[in-house]
Amino acid sequence: MNKSLDILKAIYKPYRYTIKGNATFIETTSGNFIIKEKKKDVKKLFNYLKSRNFSNYPTLIDGNRKDVNVYSYIEKIDMPKEQMAQDIINLLADLHTKTSYFKEISENHYKTIYEDIINNINYLKHYYNTKYDTYFNEIYTSPSHYLLLRNYYKINEVLIFCETELNNWYELIKKEKKIRVSVVHNNVSLDHFIKNDKDYLISWDNYKIDTPILDIVSFYKNEYINLNFEELLNQYLNNFNLYDYEKKLLFILILLPPVVKEELSEFNNTKKMEVIFDYIFKTDKLIMPYYSNNEEEKQS
Repeated sequence: MNKSLDILKAIYKPYRYTIKGNATFIETTSGNFIIKEKKKDVKKLFNYLKSRNFSNYPTLIDGNRKDVNVYSYIEKIDMPKEQMAQDIINLLADLHTKTSYFKEISENHYKTIYEDIINNINYLKHYYNTKYDTYFNEIYTSPSHYLLLRNYYKINEVLIFCETELNNWYELIKKEKKIRVSVVHNNVSLDHFIKNDKDYLISWDNYKIDTPILDIVSFYKNEYINLNFEELLNQYLNNFNLYDYEKKLLFILILLPPVVKEELSEFNNTKKMEVIFDYIFKTDKLIMPYYSNNEEEKQS
């Protein structure tokens, strides 16, 4: 990238440049640009998105270089994060609607997904059960350990629920020969949205063709602390209708708790444990109304 950056500096003659991560912001007399390390062929992606009448991506000035892409710089208009989130959800629904199609899959496709998730569930069960047994037998329990002991029932409850739902999902899907896929941004967050003359999703370096629910999973996991997702999820489902098996898989993926990696600092460990249980209780509150609604519909 350094060689390409030197060439581009000679071409654009910037009077100032700033490096942030894998991106370089250059300011020139003819305009401002972003130079990013090339990970995928976004030029091909943007051409495809344009053909599907989706144009909410940054202008690619130079996508022909081997190791970098050059984008036009977009000035960000400040707005409340809640409005940004609503715009992002609408963009995702539009992206998935315009690029989705049904793709034939191998016989073992869903079985592989099932096995990957059940292995993860079993790992989490063993991980948290081992910690519970260890902490329970301590003579003096630290604050972080006490938090886990007090709330362990919820982890156990969530993992049992996920396992049951995963089995239900597999029964629904295992005989299907196709899967609905779309372009998936795959790293959705408030930081990857810009409002200007229109709405832009930026940082497409991790895009893939896969089930559209992955974008909701990444958005939720990146921003659940900052946003109230009840209305956002309803908004998405109203604009892009998920099949029952897609919805089940979405809820399983977001409900599975992360792993707590302990540090030497008890203060940090306690904060981490609080974050874990905040995530679990918030996510449980988010998805349970959908199951209550299903029960009410069955009874009626």
